[in-house]
Amino acid sequence: MSAITIYHNPACGTSRNVLAMIRNSGETPTVIEYLKTPPNRETLTALIAAMGISVRAALREKCSPYEELGLADPKWTDAQLLDFMLQHPILINRPIVVTPLATRLCRPSELVLEILPQPQRGPLAKEDGQVVVGKRT
Repeated sequence: MSAITIYHNPACGTSRNVLAMIRNSGETPTVIEYLKTPPNRETLTALIAAMGISVRAALREKCSPYEELGLADPKWTDAQLLDFMLQHPILINRPIVVTPLATRLCRPSELVLEILPQPQRGPLAKEDGQVVVGKRT
């Protein structure tokens, strides 16, 4: 089992870029496609605590059903927001990366570089062509 885990959505460009940066460091992470295999309440709560962010900060706002459920309303408690994320995993902001150094919500994708145990092994550009490491080939 890898020392690095990514809670990944393969349909998300940021998540794909983070996965590429992890692999470019020579690591083969454990990839959890959280939409197919959502974390349970205990795991989600532990991830949020380890990231040192609020439950609301772990909530993905740019998706359905965020607006439909009225989740911007401050009336929702942390427990209720967790319930929504467990019922609708698409509401979990991503990618979340766990390494021996830290747990972090990697938005923007370059944040993963701060928590990888090993440096990047070669040049890398994000999907949009933006160079992240070294020169473009």
